[in-house]
Amino acid sequence: MTHPAIEGARRWQAELTAIRRDIHAHPELGMEEQRTAALVARELRALGIEVTEGVGKLGVVGTVRGTRPGQRVIGLRADMDALQITEQTGLPYASQNTGVMHACGHDGHTTMLLGAARWLTENRDFAGTVHLIFQPAEEGRGGARAMLADGLFERFPCDAVYGLHNKPTMPAGRFAIRSGPALAAADRFEVTFRGTGGHGGSTPHLATDVTVVQAHFVLALQTIIGRNVPAVEAAVLSVGSIQGGSSISPNVMPAELVITGTARSYTPEVRDLLERRIGELANGLASAHGCTAEARYMRGVPATVNHAEQTDVARAAAMALVGAEGVGSHAPVTGAEDFALMLEARPGAFMFIGGGSGPDGTSPNLHTPHFDFNDEIIPLGVAWWASVVQQELGGGREA
Repeated sequence: MTHPAIEGARRWQAELTAIRRDIHAHPELGMEEQRTAALVARELRALGIEVTEGVGKLGVVGTVRGTRPGQRVIGLRADMDALQITEQTGLPYASQNTGVMHACGHDGHTTMLLGAARWLTENRDFAGTVHLIFQPAEEGRGGARAMLADGLFERFPCDAVYGLHNKPTMPAGRFAIRSGPALAAADRFEVTFRGTGGHGGSTPHLATDVTVVQAHFVLALQTIIGRNVPAVEAAVLSVGSIQGGSSISPNVMPAELVITGTARSYTPEVRDLLERRIGELANGLASAHGCTAEARYMRGVPATVNHAEQTDVARAAAMALVGAEGVGSHAPVTGAEDFALMLEARPGAFMFIGGGSGPDGTSPNLHTPHFDFNDEIIPLGVAWWASVVQQELGGGREA
């Protein structure tokens, strides 16, 4: 038997799809989502929901209260921002904002939570309160941090918080989640090597050569992964840019060279290790070659760590829709997600919903110019949110 929330969302599918495609056609980068935030607030108010705008600048929170007695409160979070990518889908509702597109499916996430808002207003037979959290700027522009700094959980207290993300490389109709570290911490590093520079052809022996230092450093970085990070742990170190010297004067040894890269990890201990060892290697190699080094490690969002109890709730909510066979586990994802900050502040869980629609069960991947959210999964996403509320509040649980 089909879950009633799926049936309900299917009745509104054309409406919800139109909303999703409207958002898709008008993408906005993080902390620029004025139109999207206004659309969300308008749709929520049309449902008679209590709305608070401007949380963390552009965040929107809608509050729905159940009709049964209960003090427990949960938060359901969706993200609203787009990416700086030029769309190449050729769709009739393709981005009208040149160089910006919804290449991660946040248009679909927002739409599914709006659908859940409609379901909850029509089905308030639950015990407690639901805060619908529409977050700006997930893609590296600090949206979760801004909402938290603006008192998100003080103004809208939550006993637990949940997130949902589409996964186009997983077949539609399936869910996946894991307890513990689910997505990686995303950090950056920058190392500047300084020497004397000099004439690389005639008098290299009179110079301290930073290019030799950087060559050793780039190779030595992988010894951190192979020899310092415990074999049962996982981490990634990748160099993204090396800047120094000039192609106009290839015989001139540069006096300064800058290396930048990314670091991914899943535990605070490994994160600390990466930061420490990058600095130690940079300074040790520079000293050995008569140069100096300045190492900077810039921490981004932490690892997304799902709490065990809420992971069970999220999994049970999905199983109620698609059965046990439709809900799996997934390996730790090396991508990052700023919902991690909300999970540091409150217990919760982050679920993946399959969005693949191709013959092999997959679609173009996230963050590519050919990606488009699969509108066919909107009812299932709406129903998952409704099922989470049912799992958390439907039984009359009280804090």
